[in-house]
Amino acid sequence: MSDKVYNEIANLVTEARNPESENIDDKSTEEILRIINRQDHLIADVVQTQIPYIAQAVEIIVAAFKAGGRLFYIGAGTSGRLGVLDASECPPTFGTDPAMVQGIIAGGEKALTRAQEGSEDKTDAGGQDLIDRGLTNKDVVCGIAASFRTPYVLGAIAKAREIGAKTLYVTCNPRENVNIDVDVAICAVVGPEVLMGSTRMKAGTATKLILNMLTTTAMTRLGKVYGNMMVDLMMTSRKLEERSKRVLMMTTGVTYDRAVELLKAAGGHVKTAIVMELAGVDKAQAQKRLEQSDGFIRKAIRP
Repeated sequence: MSDKVYNEIANLVTEARNPESENIDDKSTEEILRIINRQDHLIADVVQTQIPYIAQAVEIIVAAFKAGGRLFYIGAGTSGRLGVLDASECPPTFGTDPAMVQGIIAGGEKALTRAQEGSEDKTDAGGQDLIDRGLTNKDVVCGIAASFRTPYVLGAIAKAREIGAKTLYVTCNPRENVNIDVDVAICAVVGPEVLMGSTRMKAGTATKLILNMLTTTAMTRLGKVYGNMMVDLMMTSRKLEERSKRVLMMTTGVTYDRAVELLKAAGGHVKTAIVMELAGVDKAQAQKRLEQSDGFIRKAIRP
C-alpha cells in the first residue's frame, strides 16, 4: 500500500477509533450490547440532517422513472450488498419490473455471499459493469461507499457522468471530503464505528435507512401507495396473496369473499380491484382511469 493510499484511509472518519468503545474487549456481554446500542441511537438523527439532499435525490429518481429511465445502485462489500437488497425488494413490494431498480456489486453475484477482496480496487470495473447493463443518459446511478474513496464506485460514477446519466452518492464521510462531481451527495456522518473500520455497523445501518427512503418515497410519488398501503404488490407467495386481499378489504370495506372475487376479476392486480370497487366500474374502465391518473388511485376514483 502506498503512503498516499495509507494516508487517505487513515484520515477517514469511518476508519477512526471510537473512544466510547476503546475497552470493549474487557466488557461483559451486556455491556458490549449497550455500547453498540448507544452508538446505534445516533444514526437516525444523522440521517435526518440529510433529508434535504435525500429529497433532491428522490426528485431525480422520479423524473428518471417517468422518462423511462432506471436506477442503478453500485457499491462494494456491505455497500454493494445493501444496494442489491433494496433493488431486489422493489418488484415484490411495488410491482416494478426487475430492470427498473438494479443493484450491482463489485465482484458480481458471488460477492453477495462471500467477500471478493480486491474487487473494490478495480476502478475500470465499475464503469464496465454499468456498460454491461446498457446504461443510458436516461438512467440514474447511485454510488454507495461508506468510505467515499472506493475506486470501483468512483470509476462507475465517472463513467455514468461521461454517458450523461444523473449521479447520486451515498457515503458516511463529511461533505467537504466528497470532492467528485455528482448531482447529489448524501453524507450521513455517523462517526467512528464501535469496531474501528467495521462499516457494516453504523455506516451500514445509515445506508440501509437512506436506500429505504429513496425507493419508498420515489414509489409513493409514482402512485404505488394508497394511504399507507402497498397497492402494486405482486401476489408471488401465499403471504402476499393474503396481504392483497387484506389491503383490498381495508381500502374498500368489502368482505373476504368479495375481495377474492374482485382480485380474480382484476387479474390479480390490487390497484385495479380497488378502483373497480370504489368507482363502480369494470376492469377495463378501472385500468383506463388508472392510466389517465398516472397510477394514482385517489385521482382514478374521483367522479
